[in-house]
Amino acid sequence: MVTRLYDGMRRVDLAGKAKGPSESVSHEQFTVFMSHLLKGNSEEKSLMILKMISATEGPVTAREVQKFTEDLLGSVVHVLGHRQELGGWTGKKAPGAVPSVRALAAQLLSEMRLPGGERLLGPQWLDCDCDRATIEDWVFRSPHVATFLSVVIHKGLLVLCSSLDLASLVPERQVDQGREFESLLDVLSVIYLDSHLPREWQHRWRLLFSSELHGHSFSQLCGRITHRGPCVALLEDHDGHVFGGFASSSWEVKPQFQGDDRCFLFSISPSMAVYMHTGYNDHYMYLNHGQQTIPNGLGMGGQHEYFGLWVDVDFGKGHSKAKPTCTTYNSPQLSAQENFQFDRMEVWAVGDVPEAQLAKSSKSILDTDPEAQALLEISGRTRHSQGLREIPDDNE
Repeated sequence: MVTRLYDGMRRVDLAGKAKGPSESVSHEQFTVFMSHLLKGNSEEKSLMILKMISATEGPVTAREVQKFTEDLLGSVVHVLGHRQELGGWTGKKAPGAVPSVRALAAQLLSEMRLPGGERLLGPQWLDCDCDRATIEDWVFRSPHVATFLSVVIHKGLLVLCSSLDLASLVPERQVDQGREFESLLDVLSVIYLDSHLPREWQHRWRLLFSSELHGHSFSQLCGRITHRGPCVALLEDHDGHVFGGFASSSWEVKPQFQGDDRCFLFSISPSMAVYMHTGYNDHYMYLNHGQQTIPNGLGMGGQHEYFGLWVDVDFGKGHSKAKPTCTTYNSPQLSAQENFQFDRMEVWAVGDVPEAQLAKSSKSILDTDPEAQALLEISGRTRHSQGLREIPDDNE
């Protein structure tokens, strides 16, 4: 990526009549290049990006744009890791291109509209030409491209680095102190998902449940995620597909659907995508346990027995049904198999801890459960904490 940046600067034509790149970078070329790339409009940014992709003035192929995008994303991971700005997340290492780099690059390229109006949705389009107007439209449609260039320049080259606020890009990761935990998410997938959350919840992710830490138990899942505010839930099926959903309000165990139109489903691997509500119905979220006549499990989208995402009360089993798409979110089948099995699941609360939860945690169970208090008194046992705690406020 450093070579691309350098070549892009060399190709800046200040006089408007250069026949090729200069042998070195002048102060004026550096200033124009950085100004256009960091502060310019879509037209100016696209011109600099084209200069980073190719030395020719004509169109570039979609394959060349794909390679540029993968180089850019790989550099973002490297820079954030080198500057220790990962926010607690990892930049997963694997032979060749990191899977999330390829997946996010493909997602960004899917926003491109080719000259004929077609979307770049498969390898058959990679040899198509992309002119300057196409790249300009792509930069406008995919603001992540400009954001990632800013990360590489500000944090990688330390150019005007104080003007970039990474807190709004990479959420802080919080896990119980002393617990070692490797998430299904790496820094790129978190950045992508976080950008689709309402802004007030983007700055912090707190681990509520992990099957690795808390066990393969639906009861544990319910106990750890209910009344905890907005959450992101995800799992990995036995075929390696990683997917999940965002719940915009606290989960509650009840036989009715819940949530609102801010909820969405998503896929992380093998492809990266977010699927928003369609307006067809309000079946955003569902969580039930201990009932005999209606389904017990966690679901999002669709309907009973036909959810876009379903985790069964028999923990480790689920389904993702879409023929052809989920009615609530317009999502395709997220899992490799319609009925799938999984071992790994995790749920993250986003944003700050809800005030109601803070107030609840400050009370004893005996303050909130009169039956427990009465049972203790009938048994003749004393309340050892009585007199040691502040008197609870009845208005809370």
